[in-house]
Amino acid sequence: MEFPICRTRRLYVRPCGATPSGVLELSAIDRAVVLRHQVRSLHVFPADGIRGSQPARDIRGALGQALVDYYPFAGRLVDGASVECTGEGVWFVEAATGCCLADVGFLEQYPLMIPEDDLLPDAPPGMQPLDIPLMMQVTVFACGGYVVGLVSVHTIADGVGVSQFMSAIGDYSRGVPKPRINPIFARDLIPRPAKLPPPPPRGPSPDTQTARFRQLTFEVSADHIKRVKSEFLESTGQRCSGLDVVVAMTWQARTRSLRLPTPSTQVSLCLPSNTRHLVDGGGAFVGNCFYPLSVAADCGTVAGADTAAVVRIIRRAKARLPAEFARWAAGDSKEDPYQLRATYDVLFVTDWTNLGFLQADYGMGKPSNVIPLAYETFLAAAIIYRPAVPKDGARIMTQCVKEDHFSAFLNETNKFGGQCSKAKL
Repeated sequence: MEFPICRTRRLYVRPCGATPSGVLELSAIDRAVVLRHQVRSLHVFPADGIRGSQPARDIRGALGQALVDYYPFAGRLVDGASVECTGEGVWFVEAATGCCLADVGFLEQYPLMIPEDDLLPDAPPGMQPLDIPLMMQVTVFACGGYVVGLVSVHTIADGVGVSQFMSAIGDYSRGVPKPRINPIFARDLIPRPAKLPPPPPRGPSPDTQTARFRQLTFEVSADHIKRVKSEFLESTGQRCSGLDVVVAMTWQARTRSLRLPTPSTQVSLCLPSNTRHLVDGGGAFVGNCFYPLSVAADCGTVAGADTAAVVRIIRRAKARLPAEFARWAAGDSKEDPYQLRATYDVLFVTDWTNLGFLQADYGMGKPSNVIPLAYETFLAAAIIYRPAVPKDGARIMTQCVKEDHFSAFLNETNKFGGQCSKAKL
């Protein structure tokens, strides 16, 4: 069945009050070439039974209020090096559909029953999309539920920063006079190595490899995670997180599916890790504040060991985070860790479970599901997020294997006790 979406209104939402003008220079992290891309996600809000609620109107009004505090989002990115705080506004699209969220399975399965592009804002005419920090679409369903389609440019902020902005919109939607968190945009909080990298080139990041990856979304059951955590505690006397387990299982499944002929061949894992706790005053910082932690091991070790042993490898690497970030901040790194190596032996794993998107409440309840969508096609990537309420465990959206390795990868992930759903190439 087809479920048509009708876009009824398109406009720029500007700050509803006076905001600072001028130029916000971007940090050494913001300027990383690999960050010059759009991050897309869908936020699903089931019907709450409140009569007369108008989600699009309410969110649009709260957005204008939040942009007074979060004014750089109403500006324009310039050459990947700065933000001109012009107050031109966030591109906002209102849409509606005649179906109910239940008709499309609450968007819990991938491929989605509604094309993702129909639920995301179309680009404003005459504009380069990568120059607009953030765009939104609110699609209201016949049942009263709605979906917020969010598109942000990674250059201006990481997931923690964007989530903080969305929470501020929620605060205003619920009548809170000021956001609970006072945002900090000062880029001088971020260390400035001796040599600031040049701005990234205009346009999307260049494809550094021609391979296209199959997408697969799968789940790991809570029982499976609990079992590995118990094995890790028994073998080491230490506790690990459920996230540690899911990262290890994903890396191990992918490594096994590659079937590399030489056990000593190195495979790598890249874990972008929040570093706000390592920066003075960084707790409320809105920008990019992470470090791409690298983990490497022989493929034979990753593929052949039990999962608890792979967890140990990951946890040892995570313990290096404060020292490695401090070394980069002091300008002592031999190579720029933010110039990421996008080759097939590297798996990029991003954690969406603690970004805060699930706490955003626009006056009609919290989302039942937040769905990250595919990243740049040249990265072998996996995004870990929470399955839709009331499920537990973990859900992982991947685009990390070529066609030749897809069947093997699917077989490996089928062992995790959750559900798998295929997505097209």
